[in-house]
Amino acid sequence: MARSCIISTGIYKVDKTGINATDDFLAVEEPLEIRIRYGIPPEQVTKSISITMRTPGNDEELATGFLFTEGIIKNVHDITGVKHCDNSDENVVEVELKPGVSFNLKNLDRNFYTTSSCGVCGKSSIEAITTTRLLNINVEDDIQCTPSIINNLPAVLRSTQNIFTQTGGLHACGLFTAEGELLISREDVGRHNALDKLIGASLNQNLFPLHNYLLLLSGRASFELVQKAYMAGIKVVAAVGAPSSLAVQTAASFGITLIGFVRAQTFNIYSGAQRIKIPAYETSYQG
Repeated sequence: MARSCIISTGIYKVDKTGINATDDFLAVEEPLEIRIRYGIPPEQVTKSISITMRTPGNDEELATGFLFTEGIIKNVHDITGVKHCDNSDENVVEVELKPGVSFNLKNLDRNFYTTSSCGVCGKSSIEAITTTRLLNINVEDDIQCTPSIINNLPAVLRSTQNIFTQTGGLHACGLFTAEGELLISREDVGRHNALDKLIGASLNQNLFPLHNYLLLLSGRASFELVQKAYMAGIKVVAAVGAPSSLAVQTAASFGITLIGFVRAQTFNIYSGAQRIKIPAYETSYQG
């Protein structure tokens, strides 16, 4: 039976009529432990590599996307199976790696705890997350986007956010074609979890690399989200909210088009303006 992503709770609502008892809906937030099982039978080893706070649902995609963006797997074929460990604990998921899959054990020794709000929390330094674990994805792209398509993305993504509609408490991200068609959307209490779920789904649907698609984030654009987009080969990242300074630096370094404040028919381009079809921009854009 599918886990519920929403729970009801009693509240007191205060408005101009006074104070009234009513019900409200909350997005569920629970821990998920991600384990990997690797090695050649019968010498296989099981190791816990992360505990992340997430909204139940799409746990297998979350684990797959997490392993990819952490550089542990290179593609979905490195995995032989993903499952919850047993029926009594649906908050533990185990990923079995194909025999012979190699990765840096030192990267697993971090064994970090990840909050739902910040996937970087628990990592000791910026250097620890800008290491050679980043894949060298330099796929040529010819993606071009128009302002009208970009401005329409939030409304399209918002129409798919069923849990947000009831709770107001989830982040979302969407993978779009250059023509604005939504291919995949995922929700979660954590921005990084939502993106890991989307990347996991993209891996499972054999869409990689994602260099000719757009990524829309329902909130702000952080360094880690830009990093994950780079790992997936995404060249255009748009956000409804603001980018951080490190996100802008990272996007520029990776050759990613980064767009922020997509709202009210306006947006800001922070890097990679050459992928946006703006009339006469060729005479004013300097790189």
